[in-house]
Amino acid sequence: LLPCSRLPCADLRKQARQLENELDLKLVSFSKLCTSYSSTRDGRRDRYSSDTTPLLNGSSQDRMFETMAVEIEQLLGKLTGINDKMAEYTNSAGVPSLNAALMHTLQRHRDILQDYTHEFHKTKANFLAIRERENLLGSVRKDIESYKSGSGVNNRRTELFLKEHEHLRNSDRLIEETISIAMATKENMTSQRGMLKSIQSKMNTLANRFPAVNSLIQRINLRKRRDSFILGGIIGICTILLLLYAFH
Repeated sequence: LLPCSRLPCADLRKQARQLENELDLKLVSFSKLCTSYSSTRDGRRDRYSSDTTPLLNGSSQDRMFETMAVEIEQLLGKLTGINDKMAEYTNSAGVPSLNAALMHTLQRHRDILQDYTHEFHKTKANFLAIRERENLLGSVRKDIESYKSGSGVNNRRTELFLKEHEHLRNSDRLIEETISIAMATKENMTSQRGMLKSIQSKMNTLANRFPAVNSLIQRINLRKRRDSFILGGIIGICTILLLLYAFH
């Protein structure tokens, strides 16, 4: 067997280390670009909030981001290809001791590739999130500036229209609440009328079924009325006698 330094794997390992070093430098620069972009945007927002300096665009930083992202993706693709070739060579080595060492080396390179890939995607996602947020805020600021740049008369007229619209909405809401209360009251009165009709109908049914009870109730009412008349007459006579006695 040939020693490892004379095998093709030595060239593959050398290429892998070169790509890893280059990727490490690229990722550091890429991370710095993202951090610089975020701090620059925050500073511009602060200046904008104080109404001293308008917000500037970051087209140059965006182009630099796109260029570096493409370069890193290409390097990651090349490193992935190198790792695949090393894996093929490891599978065809055939010597257990040599194969184990190569497997350990390949696994280390795969771990490095995975870490670099994860770091790249994380940094890229953060950059895109910051840019998307900044674009959204920029659109809002443009709308605010457009509104502020309008004439005072138009702004005043717009405010009056908005207030009038709000008043109309409040009036509609009050009318709807009043109608709802009226409908609920109507439903309650209808329900009560139905209950009273039902009670009256039941009373009429009982009276028709038991005429003797009905006649008894009528006689009781007559006696109560007669007793009332008698009691009223006695009270009247006593009152007259007392008045005569008092003035005699």
